[in-house]
Amino acid sequence: MLKIILILSIGILTSYGQENALKPNVIMILVDDLGWTDTTCYGSDLYQTPNVDELSRTGMRFTDAYSACTVCSPTRSSIMTGKNPANNNLTDWITGHVKPYAKLKSPNWKMHLTAEEITLAEAFKATGYKTVHIGKWHLGEESVSWPENQGFDENIAGFRAGSPSAHGGGGYFSPYNNPRLKDGPKGEYLTERLAQEASQYIQSTAKLKKPFFMNLWLYNVHTPLQARQEKIDKYTRLIQKGYQHTNPVYAAMVEHMDDAVGTVMQAVKDAGIEDNTIIIFNSDNGGLRGNYENNRQKVTSNYPLRSGKGDMYEGGVRVPMIIKWSRKIKAGQTSSSPVISHDIYPTLLDLCKIDVSKKQDIDGISLVPELLEGKTIQRDALYWHYPHYHLEGAKPYSAIRKGDWKLIFLYEESHAELYNLRNDISERNNLAMTEKRKLAELMGDLRTWKKKIGAQLPVFNPNYNFEKEQNWIFSKSSTQK
Repeated sequence: MLKIILILSIGILTSYGQENALKPNVIMILVDDLGWTDTTCYGSDLYQTPNVDELSRTGMRFTDAYSACTVCSPTRSSIMTGKNPANNNLTDWITGHVKPYAKLKSPNWKMHLTAEEITLAEAFKATGYKTVHIGKWHLGEESVSWPENQGFDENIAGFRAGSPSAHGGGGYFSPYNNPRLKDGPKGEYLTERLAQEASQYIQSTAKLKKPFFMNLWLYNVHTPLQARQEKIDKYTRLIQKGYQHTNPVYAAMVEHMDDAVGTVMQAVKDAGIEDNTIIIFNSDNGGLRGNYENNRQKVTSNYPLRSGKGDMYEGGVRVPMIIKWSRKIKAGQTSSSPVISHDIYPTLLDLCKIDVSKKQDIDGISLVPELLEGKTIQRDALYWHYPHYHLEGAKPYSAIRKGDWKLIFLYEESHAELYNLRNDISERNNLAMTEKRKLAELMGDLRTWKKKIGAQLPVFNPNYNFEKEQNWIFSKSSTQK
């Protein structure tokens, strides 16, 4: 009941005096597992992404954008609620990697987006927007947490699965076995289908003269690695000695993603709504390298960043972010301000003049001063908390970035690592022993933040067995898809 009252009040607060205002449309494109250097405008030496590059040329590109977590579900929750994952205890992907013999035992975490949260979709819907979710969801089970239960009028292809092959899914080629997406003709590619669904929605809704909020959350470029053969052949021919990016199938999947972006951009132009449509492009975590004790093929490289998905080094958490609004945001801008997933919530609502700040306990800040006024974003620090293990190698950690400095605290060894990202973006030179004053400052800030937010901590595992743990890791790495 309280949530209903708050949503109604949002609508009253923001619609008064704005009945005839031309509200902007919003399209949020979220790519799954796209690394920081996985597009041409962010430095790829192989992948071809002309449509994402066009977004960059016509909007603002952020060089220091971060995901709220190094795995997907927490970041997706963060985007939808404006909260740090530790704020609502949705801190691991659903359902996570439970390691029975590890040194530490992870706390119980929420495995769904709860009904109490006021989502972006609910905030937009309360002010007269049509809302649609297209693509991956991965925020819990159907009864409470699927898009249609979280403020979306329509849900196309969003359910509990984290990849198109999970929970009985058929992969990237039809038949998909997706309960929220009818199978297409044999051989249809999922990302092309989702782009077509988005294009049709844009065209039909524009005719109604109503503003819309669209989640286009692609399953690409998450495993399984599958793409059309002609694209794979293209990149097989393009790979040269010395390239950082060398996987032709993954390269083809990146191009499929870029094609989808192009389809949506063209639909916006054809509908005549380009000047009044905000497009945001983002990823839910860093690029997947594919470690698993050499039992998996290498997927992508995040160089010069260290490591990848699942890990707290920059390769696992720094992501591309581009925001475009032709009518308001000056084209071709680049920002080095540190920004994070939960900034999307207040930023979009601020751009659309929807007042929810007093009704929702959010952790993000609005980026509007920088987007529209050229002012540098002012914030104290960014924080992360992941009291879990991940098969890509991560152990429970908390972290903080403050200015150019980044501290990672690893719970297994009670060990801190300190890096200056301005001088060492690859995080090779641990300064914890030489910069003790800065170490103490950031450790103090991190402790204060964890206490304030009520972060759940890992505890010693009474079943800890080193030998069994190593055997468990090997068995998982051999069978994980």
